[in-house]
Amino acid sequence: MTPTHFIDITGTSAAILTTVAMFPQAFRIIKTRDVKSISMWMYLTNSLGIVMWGTYGLLLNQKPIIYANLVAIVPALTILILKIRLNQKQ
Repeated sequence: MTPTHFIDITGTSAAILTTVAMFPQAFRIIKTRDVKSISMWMYLTNSLGIVMWGTYGLLLNQKPIIYANLVAIVPALTILILKIRLNQKQ
């Protein structure tokens, strides 16, 4: 394996892991409707960070960064929206 391949594998692995990391939490919230222990500020700052990373990818025309953050924003915003909506009902 060349150093370039190792770098590509490392970057791809990191992108996949960080992109899918929030899906289990989003699915759990959808199933249980329990958002009591979820920090709104964490998901606000995380969502902002994802948007910033996506913008960075757009500015550099780096498709892996763009695609990873397009996917990552889905569970982040899902959790954030559910946190806001379910808090209003409780």
